[in-house]
Amino acid sequence: MEEAGDPGRLEGPTLGSPGPDKGAESRDWFLPIARHLGPAYLRQAFTLGTAQEVAFLTGALELEPGARVLDVGCGPGRHSLAFARGGFEVVGVDLSPEFVALARSAAEAEALPARFEVLDARELAFRDEFDAVVSICQGGFGLLGGRHEETVMQGLARALRPGGVLALDTFSAAFALRFLEAGETFDPDTGVLHEVATVKGEGGIEAPFDLWTTCWTPRELRLLAAVAGLEPMGVHASTPGRFGRRIPSLEEPGLLLLARKPGLALHDRTF
Repeated sequence: MEEAGDPGRLEGPTLGSPGPDKGAESRDWFLPIARHLGPAYLRQAFTLGTAQEVAFLTGALELEPGARVLDVGCGPGRHSLAFARGGFEVVGVDLSPEFVALARSAAEAEALPARFEVLDARELAFRDEFDAVVSICQGGFGLLGGRHEETVMQGLARALRPGGVLALDTFSAAFALRFLEAGETFDPDTGVLHEVATVKGEGGIEAPFDLWTTCWTPRELRLLAAVAGLEPMGVHASTPGRFGRRIPSLEEPGLLLLARKPGLALHDRTF
């Protein structure tokens, strides 16, 4: 008799994926994907809603022109550049040299108040410097293989000035499980979704890549923020290009955490 739940005996989507190898050599599994994508990243469908996302965050976080914004896991800089066009002073950091080069080139072409650094989100050294910290579309938080997230959250919190605000966009565990597809696996221990995706790079060149996305529940995000010394102000459902104040849903892929660092802000903020 087959044992129920034995992933070796099931076809289609399964539970119990081991996730990326624990060794240091696989900590940065997304870098080959970034190299393959290059400028083609900015032509992916999920990037088309960047302006709406930044407009919502600007209002939800009550940011005023001149505020300093840190974008962690900024990729080619799409959110950073949009914030800079709105009059904010932006610092974007990403582990991919290729993505940072693209962001720098775009900022220079438009003479925008944005600078970009190659930096690991697990090694943030900023302290009390920013009015807002954002990490959108997994950013530097959702691609860690179910480990180091506490370290990253502490770094995000530390970078905020007292009264500063955080916006963190992640993938929903409930959505991942509800719509688990054939060939995908979900690890209940780490919350990591594994899939093999065909990624189209420059010139239309396609190549298969393993993707490991860490998924969350609203309660986990609130607890993680609180442990880092932040005051969770809300967790909302999110879909690329449709940020808003909707309650978490089984029908939407993302979760958007808004949180505040205790202390006196530059002005009163409400969520």
